[in-house]
Amino acid sequence: MKPCHSCQAVIDEYILDKQLENLRDLTVDDFNVCADCATIVDDACVECGGAVYVPRGESVTPDYCPACRSDLIERTGHDPGWTCDTIST
Repeated sequence: MKPCHSCQAVIDEYILDKQLENLRDLTVDDFNVCADCATIVDDACVECGGAVYVPRGESVTPDYCPACRSDLIERTGHDPGWTCDTIST
C-alpha cells in the first residue's frame, strides 16, 4: 500500500477504484492519491465527454482526461497540456 502524495494517508484502493470508474481505462495504479484527495468532474473532457481528474487544491478543471491527453500525445507527438488554448476572435 502506498501513501497519498498529497496528504500521506494510506491509499484505499477499493474506494479510489470506485471513484475513478468514470475515467476510461484508468485504475488506481495510475494515481498516487487517496480518494479524499481525488476530485472527479463528470462530462468535462472536450475530446470524449468523459470525466476528468482534478488534483486537490487546483482551481482549474482540466479540459482533457488523462486518456485523451495520452491519445493526443501519441497521435500528434505534441502534448496539449491539461487545458485547451483559448481561441480569441
